[in-house]
Amino acid sequence: MNKLPDTPLIRFYKTPAMRCPYLPDRQERLVFAHLRGEQADSLHNVLAQAGFRRSHNIVYRPDCDHCTACVPVRVQAARFTPDRRFRRVLARNANVQAVALPPLASPEHFRHFATYQASRHQDGSMAQMDFEEYRAMVEDTPVESLMIEYRDPDMSLFGVALTDRLQDGLSMVYSFFSPDRAERSPGTFMILDHIQRARELGLPYVYLGYWIEDCNKMSYKRRFRPIELLTKTGWRVDRQPTR
Repeated sequence: MNKLPDTPLIRFYKTPAMRCPYLPDRQERLVFAHLRGEQADSLHNVLAQAGFRRSHNIVYRPDCDHCTACVPVRVQAARFTPDRRFRRVLARNANVQAVALPPLASPEHFRHFATYQASRHQDGSMAQMDFEEYRAMVEDTPVESLMIEYRDPDMSLFGVALTDRLQDGLSMVYSFFSPDRAERSPGTFMILDHIQRARELGLPYVYLGYWIEDCNKMSYKRRFRPIELLTKTGWRVDRQPTR
C-alpha cells in the first residue's frame, strides 16, 4: 500500500450513531476526513486502497460498534472474463453509446436521477434531493472525477455514472439509470463498461464500494469475478461461491 502523502495534519472525525440504511436492526457510524488542497488526489488514492469512499469533498468508511458487515470490494479488471449472463447483458446493450464528460450537473441528468430515486429508493435520503443538492454531489469534488453518460441510438438517456479516477483504478461513486430500461440490466452494464474502460486505461481495478453479505441489494457485486475483499490482513480474492 502506498505511503500517506506529505500533507498537513489530517484530522479524522466520527459521526454519531444513526440508523443503518442497509441492515435495519443495526446502527451505523462513519469515520471521515476532508479532502482539500493540492494533495487531495494523493490522499484520496491512499484512503481508497484502505477502504474509504468519497462523497463531495470528504472520504468516509463505516466504523460501527459491534458490526463489520460492510466489506470494501474491487474487481480485478485485467483478469475479468464475462460469463454467459454478462455476455447477454452486453449483447442487449450493444448499441448504447458511452461518453466521458466533466463532472457537471445538468437538468436532464437530474430529472433521470430523481425518477430513479423515486422508483428504486423512495425511502432513502437521496430521494429528497433538489437540483442544487444534486449539483453539489456531482461538482463538489477536489479529485479527478468524470461523468460517464450512456445513451441509446435515439440519443435518449440510458444511464449516468459519477466516477473517480484513481492511480490504480476507477471508483464508481454513484450511478443511476432510467427505470424503464430495467429489463436490460443497466446497472450491470455500466459496471461491465467500467471494467472495460479500466482495462483500456491499464488500470487494474474497478472499486464498487461496500458489499454486505446479509443485504440482498449488495449481492450483485460478488458476481463480478475475480473480485477482491478488503480484510484485516489486506485485499484478498473472494473464493466463496456466489449464491
